[in-house]
Amino acid sequence: MRPRVLLVNPPVYDFAAYDFWMKPLGLLRVAGALRGIAEMRLLDYLDRSNPLARGGQADVWGRGSFASERLAKPAALACVPRRFHRFGLPRSALSQFASRWGPFDFVLVQTVMTYWYLGVKEVVDEARGACPGAKVALGGVYATLCPEHARSLGVDLVVEGKDLAPLWDLIGVEGCMGEPLWWEGYERLRAGVLKLADGCPFRCSYCASRRLAPESRVAPLARSLADLELALRFGAEDLAFYDDALLFEPERALFPFLERAAGRARFHTPNGLHARFMTQEVARRLVEAGFRSFFLSFESRSEDWHRAVGDKAGAEDLAQAVDALRSAGADLGGVTAYLLLGHPNAESQDLEASMRYAHGLGIRVMLSDFSPLPGTPDGEACRRWVDLDEPLTHNKTAFPLISMGVDRVNRLKALCKELNRAL
Repeated sequence: MRPRVLLVNPPVYDFAAYDFWMKPLGLLRVAGALRGIAEMRLLDYLDRSNPLARGGQADVWGRGSFASERLAKPAALACVPRRFHRFGLPRSALSQFASRWGPFDFVLVQTVMTYWYLGVKEVVDEARGACPGAKVALGGVYATLCPEHARSLGVDLVVEGKDLAPLWDLIGVEGCMGEPLWWEGYERLRAGVLKLADGCPFRCSYCASRRLAPESRVAPLARSLADLELALRFGAEDLAFYDDALLFEPERALFPFLERAAGRARFHTPNGLHARFMTQEVARRLVEAGFRSFFLSFESRSEDWHRAVGDKAGAEDLAQAVDALRSAGADLGGVTAYLLLGHPNAESQDLEASMRYAHGLGIRVMLSDFSPLPGTPDGEACRRWVDLDEPLTHNKTAFPLISMGVDRVNRLKALCKELNRAL
């Protein structure tokens, strides 16, 4: 008899959340590995197409707002002058789901942001009541970066990193990781995600990518194409890439994929692109393939700041990337520069001048709030402001307000809105 598995993507407890092509990629990869081996059901609390969802309508690219309810702020975030919410399907969704589709032998829970663990805790608590006797396992970012904290939630297994052997041992099967993502878990699919390679070849001092995936590996092209085909078959019109370094050595993964995938969907890059790798050739191929949004990781125009954190992209790199996209025929209305807000070395970052510089190139600017992650050099430097052993203090909305001050953050965000309105 095949094991019965419930896959859960939890609700989000945070000051803000928006469906920016959010899908539980890791959970869908594990489910794909169990295809034909286990009987599975997916409960995605962040699925806005679910009949229980009460979120806003999708925009032209499939993004939109989640249903939410206001909650009291946790004690660790009491000092933050922002409203706290729970985002996603109602809390009763799991018990309703289990009543309809249960019983289940295993409950596999995706974790993402470390500071979203309250949603994970809710799911674990609900699963204990709705799925009595089921083994509960956690995997993903929070489970990997904060494993001891994750174990304190009272689960049967915490899967750290990419080694799934403990999970297969728990379920009593051997999954096949060559299988495509389990898109059939959704009744309706408006947007999907793709990832052509795991890990990142770079070592930015604020990023935890190396802890999550120590090695950078290109996925088999056949599997990536199968991920795309299955997403399209189930209705996806927009596909977002979750790669950490999509443009790095494009002939290894990106170009072979685009040769087969061009024109099949609208493609997007919310994880951020390395601007220095946006050559004329790369830009031409992306535009011809159907890429509609281009998020360029800029962070700062300060060369000193970049040398200290990883030398990712300077002012000239951003300018040449924008020029390449313009020459390739990209709509600059879909081009955005990410700038990091709240970094512990913010004084050398020159954020205001950096924002004005990016705006001067004719593109939008977006402030990406810094999250102090334990185990990263820049995250550890933040212990003078917050208790990193409490994952709630990693919150990206909270930390800039704590480290930089409310007035300065509000002023920078107001400038960001003003610059974008002026385009």
